[in-house]
Amino acid sequence: MFAKKMQNNHRHFGGYGGRYVPEMLIPALDELEKAYFKYREDVEFTRELDFLLRNYAGRPTPLYYAKNLTEKLGGARIYLKLESHAYTGAHKINNVLGQMLLASKMGKKEVVAETGAGQHGLATATAAAKFGMKCRIFMGEVDMNRQYPNVYSMELLGAEVIPVRYGSKTLKDAVNAALKYWTENLGSTHYLLGSTVGPFPYPLIVRDFQTIIGREVKWQLAEYESRGPDVLIACVGGGSNSMGLFYPFIKDEKVKLFGIEGGGRSPGAGDNAVKFGEHSSIGIIQGFKSYFLQDRYGRTLNTHSISAGLNFTGVGPELAYLKDNRRIEFSNVSDLEALEAYKMLARTEGIISALESAHAVAFATKIAPDYPNESIMVINISGRGDKDIFIAAKAISPHKWISYLQSEVDDVKSH
Repeated sequence: MFAKKMQNNHRHFGGYGGRYVPEMLIPALDELEKAYFKYREDVEFTRELDFLLRNYAGRPTPLYYAKNLTEKLGGARIYLKLESHAYTGAHKINNVLGQMLLASKMGKKEVVAETGAGQHGLATATAAAKFGMKCRIFMGEVDMNRQYPNVYSMELLGAEVIPVRYGSKTLKDAVNAALKYWTENLGSTHYLLGSTVGPFPYPLIVRDFQTIIGREVKWQLAEYESRGPDVLIACVGGGSNSMGLFYPFIKDEKVKLFGIEGGGRSPGAGDNAVKFGEHSSIGIIQGFKSYFLQDRYGRTLNTHSISAGLNFTGVGPELAYLKDNRRIEFSNVSDLEALEAYKMLARTEGIISALESAHAVAFATKIAPDYPNESIMVINISGRGDKDIFIAAKAISPHKWISYLQSEVDDVKSH
């Protein structure tokens, strides 16, 4: 089920990754690493996780031939890997169920997590309720305001959602807050990190639990097309959905891999979340070495993306390694381009995707026409779009949205 080898035996991916943390965290990371390498080889653990993924998360998720979009664009045959159909509405449940099961085997009674778009927080709150664990979710105040449906759902599930009111009040600050809480509560608490970032072994654990995406694509395409893909496209924030799709194809160099970042409002510093761009450099932040948006003094820059899940200051160390080795090609898509793709997918295929995924769709619309008709392109639709209704409505139909909100306020006042 899991990849058997690391890039090397020093907790790094090439020159990236590592464990750059306070000394007090080392025992907890050692405990987690030992437990993970034990249970990933355990037949019963694998059987339990497979059962949960199949019967609770609803896997396998569909691989859908987007006939209308293919005909509209011309060129490559486009398939959509609909992680949006997984329980809780995104790929995040794959990793969460794996880590939650691992935490229970380790005897932990509580989980703490960070979230940006809210999908990881929602998945964590859901699994915590199922496993009977106490759950705290840290979320930047900005993200709480624009992802309120997920905040409400997390609280309904029994999680304590804690606003982070310092810094940019977004995902990077939520990660800092979650790490601080974990440091203060190591004995009873598991930090359920949501992306392929952080100190080792987190990038490895999250990647392994997410590779079910790419493994399913392999056998689904073998069934539908009797061959593999030519192109894979996924959005990139920290890296969980992209590594989950890409990793099973890394050694097959005939398959082109494209990671799409949040281009935001403009190329200017603070206006985007492009970690492989002119405003990024290699640094060590939040316990690992990778590319980060930072100034020449190593201070993190503000980030912006219309999609909260892409609005992160760093990128996973394995993605950095694969970028340097030219195995993955990175590009970025602006907020406006993502919104246009969001509308296009809804109107051609009846699929309302997450704004994160719309970035991958937007890039596909640019390159699909250049490929021969027999080419096969797979886009990872990492989440569904109901979480983004506040953002999309405000951006696409602001007058209607404001009118609706005002009517709701008036209705509350009248009662």
